[in-house]
Amino acid sequence: MPSYTYVGRSRGGKLHRGELLAANKTEAIAALRKQQILVTVVKEKGKEGGRLFGRGKVKQKDLAVVTRQLSFMIDAGLPLNQALEIIGSQVDNKALQKTMFEVRQAIEGGSSFSDALAEHPHVFSDLYTNMVAAGEAGGILDTILERLSVYIEKNVKLVRAVKSAMIYPLSVVTIAVGVVLVILWQVIPTFAKLFTGLGRALPAPTQLTIDISNFIGNYILFIIGGIVALVFAIRWYYSTPGGKLAFDSLMLRLPVLGIVLRKIAIARFCRTLGTLISSGVPILDSLDITAKTAGNKVIEKAVMEARDSVEAGKTLSEPLRDSEVFTPMVVQMVHVGEQTGELDAMVNKVAEFYEAEVDAAVADLLSLLEPLIIIFLGVTIGWIVVSMYMPIFSLIGELT
Repeated sequence: MPSYTYVGRSRGGKLHRGELLAANKTEAIAALRKQQILVTVVKEKGKEGGRLFGRGKVKQKDLAVVTRQLSFMIDAGLPLNQALEIIGSQVDNKALQKTMFEVRQAIEGGSSFSDALAEHPHVFSDLYTNMVAAGEAGGILDTILERLSVYIEKNVKLVRAVKSAMIYPLSVVTIAVGVVLVILWQVIPTFAKLFTGLGRALPAPTQLTIDISNFIGNYILFIIGGIVALVFAIRWYYSTPGGKLAFDSLMLRLPVLGIVLRKIAIARFCRTLGTLISSGVPILDSLDITAKTAGNKVIEKAVMEARDSVEAGKTLSEPLRDSEVFTPMVVQMVHVGEQTGELDAMVNKVAEFYEAEVDAAVADLLSLLEPLIIIFLGVTIGWIVVSMYMPIFSLIGELT
């Protein structure tokens, strides 16, 4: 029996997504109607992404620009259909262009804007569609789209910070280790042959370097195979729920990098939660979406526990404090926001603070790593050079 993914709304207007088993699409729709869910999209699992295949990827930067343009046009009084047509005809990204035209066609067919967006989950996230639904219900769609564009732009900046904090240092270290391995594998054997012809006992540092070179030369295929196997094993373990949680927890505990990643995660949590709440999305839905977009399993787990606490009638700040993931500043600001009824304003202020902190933390990380990498290369290559010339210096000393 095939599985169907669906998007729909309850009588209260709440957006529902999920999967169910049914013999065909008609039975799937009938089953959802029995649950009092008004279905907007039903697709057989495995076929729901077919329309995007071969059309390229929609970049978040492009989506932010389109969202801001749409906000301006609606604020200027243009009908939504006309605004979508204008934007669709001007956008350069072909995948986004076709998506905008399909959204316009769905609206002309009677769908709401949010339901039309929900038909394209590869482009528009739950956060996007829920905020648009809140904007439609409150008659402030232009304001919501403006907030969305700001959120996407800041999220792109945070993603760029993550890449700077992790990819750049890893790339430099990988290149440095690769250079050292090439020297040991290709250059040192030439010196080894020269020293063998001298017929003399070699100094301990020289012999150690040659032994390492011989080991790499003899087992290079096994070393490469082991590295490839290790990478695949780590990727497989990371793909499991327990592995991702363990890996994300380890990353947050690292001395310098962990601090940067924690600040990035907190900034994203506060920005997402503040944007959703200020846009009129219910607190439980806001926490659910925030957890899914956290990008870190430790943060996701803490937010879901906080959601359960709020659903049970308790405060949000207490489970955040008990998780020991969020800083005292975050917990205190959330507590004040709950007491004053201005939770969205408080978490948005925290988001602004930590977004500024992220820029400084990434700069500090890179300024710390660069000299460490230079020292590593200097010491390693210096050791190799000195150890290779020690027998030559010894021979020159004997001749003089």
